[in-house]
Amino acid sequence: MKTQRAGRKLVHPILWQLPAQRVKKGKVVSAEEAVRIIRDGDTVATGGFIGAGFAEEIAVELENYFLKTGSPRNLTIVYAAGQGDGKEKGLNHLGHEGLVGRVIGGHIGLAPKLYRLIREDKIFGYNFPQGVVSHFFRDVAAHRPGTITTVGIGTFVDPRVEGGKINNLTKRKGEDLISLIEIDGKEYLFYKAFPINVAVIRGTTADTEGNITMEREALTLDALSMAMAAKNSSGFVIAQVERIAERGTLPARCVKVPGILVDCVVVSKPEHHWQTFAEPYNASFSCEVKIPMLSIPPLPLDERKIITRRGAFELKANSIVNLGIGMPEGVARVANEEKIIEYITLTAEPGVIGGLPNGGLNFGTGTNMDCLIDQCYQFDFYDGGGLDIAYLGAAEVDQEGNVNVSRYGTRLVGPGGFINISQNSKKIAFTGTFTAGGLKVETGDGKLRIVQEGCQMKFIRRVEQKTFSGRYAASLNRPVLYITERCVFSIHKKGIELVEIAPGIDLKRDILERMEFKPILNGTPRLMDERIFLPGPMGLKDDLLSLPLSDRLVYHPDQNLFFVNFENYFIRSREDIRNIREMVGDMLGPLGRKVDTIVNYDNFNILPELVDEYTEMVRDVMKYYRRVTRYTTSTFLRMKLGDELKKRDLAPYIYDSREKAGTALKEQ
Repeated sequence: MKTQRAGRKLVHPILWQLPAQRVKKGKVVSAEEAVRIIRDGDTVATGGFIGAGFAEEIAVELENYFLKTGSPRNLTIVYAAGQGDGKEKGLNHLGHEGLVGRVIGGHIGLAPKLYRLIREDKIFGYNFPQGVVSHFFRDVAAHRPGTITTVGIGTFVDPRVEGGKINNLTKRKGEDLISLIEIDGKEYLFYKAFPINVAVIRGTTADTEGNITMEREALTLDALSMAMAAKNSSGFVIAQVERIAERGTLPARCVKVPGILVDCVVVSKPEHHWQTFAEPYNASFSCEVKIPMLSIPPLPLDERKIITRRGAFELKANSIVNLGIGMPEGVARVANEEKIIEYITLTAEPGVIGGLPNGGLNFGTGTNMDCLIDQCYQFDFYDGGGLDIAYLGAAEVDQEGNVNVSRYGTRLVGPGGFINISQNSKKIAFTGTFTAGGLKVETGDGKLRIVQEGCQMKFIRRVEQKTFSGRYAASLNRPVLYITERCVFSIHKKGIELVEIAPGIDLKRDILERMEFKPILNGTPRLMDERIFLPGPMGLKDDLLSLPLSDRLVYHPDQNLFFVNFENYFIRSREDIRNIREMVGDMLGPLGRKVDTIVNYDNFNILPELVDEYTEMVRDVMKYYRRVTRYTTSTFLRMKLGDELKKRDLAPYIYDSREKAGTALKEQ
């Protein structure tokens, strides 16, 4: 079967048929007819996230056609997210020498057959951040020269480092696709645009004119952007669907890709159109139904849950959150177990907003979503700083706070959306075990014990590949945590600082001797919350819904009255006490006069070992007070705090109501 060119435009054989045949069949063709349009040297864009939205039928037929005929050859494959099951499916179908000549994608770890060709220097290989490729399709569609962004600065995709080139062949002979530019004195990366000859997309239903709906798809991804990019490059668009409708019967509002952009439609075999590579179809993934969240079991209390539990302490009410693949997925399970998932919004980079992000081969999809948007818009939101916090994995961390998640020895996986997310979230929490390879731990009585140490250090002098730049984050004053089962580090302009240690862990034996560098130590690290190491829920709901400290300290200038609301406040660490001291000083110090003060201690709680330090802090801030009264309805707390204040010659009496405290203040 032949094809014909109309200028630069391709004309598929189905379009040559007699008018009567075309009216009946429209753009519907077989998979073999569709792949025959792909020519030697074409640039082919493929859509999908692991298995969701991937056109498996087209990939299978392209592989079969190449093995049978030896063509097409030397294709350039461009894609945003990783597409494969780590074995046979997805882009693994294209892992044949001669079929592909160049790969430009966000993640390659799920396509080992294709990566083998890159590793053996048989094809050119590039890794771009997932969100950059997603935006790249839009820029190609609009005939822009390329994609301009800060995403990738300081990482291995920066042209001053590796330029995204992932094998020796590409570093020696590959085209430079990324360059450094400056706009108004600020550095940006410029990702060069090039035409898309063929776009392979997927939907649920198509009519005979090629209008595509996605009602049973778990994700919509970049199908529209890819189709526009190919069409405006005088290219060709192939759409895989599971069913065909008559012309004009699809609701216009449900059409995600208009027929004017689609050249041919292939109806897939059911086994090649699973919703994901793990699920033939789950109605909760496509927003058709919502399932009870109580049906999701809690995680077992092991090192993974310890880490994700500590991570969950960083959640704040009304925050918007991204969870990376692997260990970070557990934060969602912890949030569900703690019954706080309704107070936060979890998201996933391919477009999931709300609900519970799924894991494994279902990663990227969501259960009980509030909303599903296209991938490019999700990355618009992420790149613009829309995320309050992101939880991401960490395979290696070095003394500058750099993180590697993309290359391990001869194994390359790529960054996926990691670079976009880690560079632009308001706060980042990297999660991972302190060592790798055989680590075993036990918990009991709120303490952690290392039963068997991992054989591989993860905190090393220099990471193998820089997927996250610690220096760049520090220069932006970005809050960054590195959370492990035994300790927590934070970013510092001079490196990383050890800020927390698990109860039961020996600083020297279990931490310092298991690192290739010495972290910054400012005094004794505080203890991680013992609730993390105990079975049963931690009570995070009460913590989440309690007022932040900044809302508990209020100065009324008209009355010269300072009101401290410690109702339902729990002091668990020395840092809590330091924060109170600093915030009171910042508020009252500049006034230049002493204030009247009332302190509400209703349902106030404090760890016993912190009482002395707390009362010393109270003595210190008394220098700002002219008069002070305190109250609580708890008889025990009145006695306990009263005794501690009396020991330090501070006003010991604590009243049982605000009215009595206010009256007493006026009488002083």
